[in-house]
Amino acid sequence: MSSNKKQTRITASSQLCQEIPDVPAPALPESISTVPDMIIQSGSIISACGEYTVQCLTIIGQIEGHYILSPQNKTTKYEHIIPQLVSVEQSENIDGLLIILNTVGGDVEAGLAIAELVAGMTKPVVSLVLGGGHSIGVPIAVAAKRSFIARSATMTIHPVRMNGLMLGVPQAFEYFQRMQRRITKFVTDNSSIRPERYNELALNTDELVMDIGTILDGEDAVKEGLIDSVGTLRDAAACLYKMIAAAKSKEKKKKAKANGK
Repeated sequence: MSSNKKQTRITASSQLCQEIPDVPAPALPESISTVPDMIIQSGSIISACGEYTVQCLTIIGQIEGHYILSPQNKTTKYEHIIPQLVSVEQSENIDGLLIILNTVGGDVEAGLAIAELVAGMTKPVVSLVLGGGHSIGVPIAVAAKRSFIARSATMTIHPVRMNGLMLGVPQAFEYFQRMQRRITKFVTDNSSIRPERYNELALNTDELVMDIGTILDGEDAVKEGLIDSVGTLRDAAACLYKMIAAAKSKEKKKKAKANGK
């Protein structure tokens, strides 16, 4: 290639770059400056490419609680998730939250802590269950303002379990029952399933060979009232955008009314 042609291409490329407007990116924590860093450190990403700025948060593998699991396990650490939820709620740069779940469950208290924070957020939140949203993943899925599940995904409902030393005394069984009531109440308060039906599914002895409980596929989870809709990423994203637009319109009317006074 001659030097004149090379110079012409460089000049054209420079002009093209100058014509692309600068789009301000949302403010990121100082310790996480790039997209790969965010994915590696926290399993999340902030997308500012569309009309609105959305944070995508993944709940994958086993939800890790107060004890560190084996390095061979894929885990979601609740000490990473909780600060992110607080940050999304407080940030003016983030318009909504999309939660992607593919989890086998995990620590009950850690899962409920995450679910309670999600349920208490004022920002638009949509959840999408892919693969599986089992055990304590169920409360997290239903905690969003709108929940979706892929047609091929499943959700396993079963009673609470405990690892380690357990004393065979009435107090231990009463503790199990109280914890199960906490989970049932949260799920039924944040979905359309009735408490009696949820307990019936959790105590089902006719489906699992070595366990008790029920496995619901995507359509069955919607029929039972556990999840709002069967859908894909496209459906979840469209729903989140619609919720964000409605929230911004409501806030705009509120400010206009306040200024009118």
